[in-house]
Amino acid sequence: MTVHKGVRFLKRDPTMKKIIDSVGEYSLKRRNHHFAVLVESIISQQLATSAAEAIFRRFTSLYPKFPTALEILATRRSKLRSVGLSGMKIEYLRDLARKVEQGKIRMSTLARMSDEEIIAHLTQVKGIGRWTAEMFLIFSLGRPDILPVHDLGLRKGVQMAFSLPELPKPEDVERLGKRWRPYRSMATWYLWKSLQKFDKI
Repeated sequence: MTVHKGVRFLKRDPTMKKIIDSVGEYSLKRRNHHFAVLVESIISQQLATSAAEAIFRRFTSLYPKFPTALEILATRRSKLRSVGLSGMKIEYLRDLARKVEQGKIRMSTLARMSDEEIIAHLTQVKGIGRWTAEMFLIFSLGRPDILPVHDLGLRKGVQMAFSLPELPKPEDVERLGKRWRPYRSMATWYLWKSLQKFDKI
């Protein structure tokens, strides 16, 4: 995906053109350490950004460098609890680590799979649902045409962009988003940024 080509395409939509002109240059920050992205996604679920960052920072401080799956499995539950992880999050992290160790989840082969194959592959893990897999596709693999219709930020962005009286349902976002194919990941990024609180993406 070339950025200029995607921006040119999206600007054909007058609504998106306004957002692009307001937000400015597209600069999604991709992260290539796939295992770390999934670990952080699990830790961050259903937490405010500041709380998630604090727990993730304390979690990584348990190890000299980012832990392998085997190192996570070898870490005592009490130690993981001490950094603020709930029992459920610990189980999710251990399930991810176990499946990586068993070869059921292979980070090295993900890039060769289709979007839907990756979603099916990752959602084998407890605690990884479709939304987490979609975030992985956007931020870790840089897939160009992902529209995470259940994402609250995206739905809010669509509501504001189209001056809708209420938060759109996922199916409404899907319908409206058809016009942005095959650059729906870029459209999603711009809609997030239009809310002015997604500084770190």
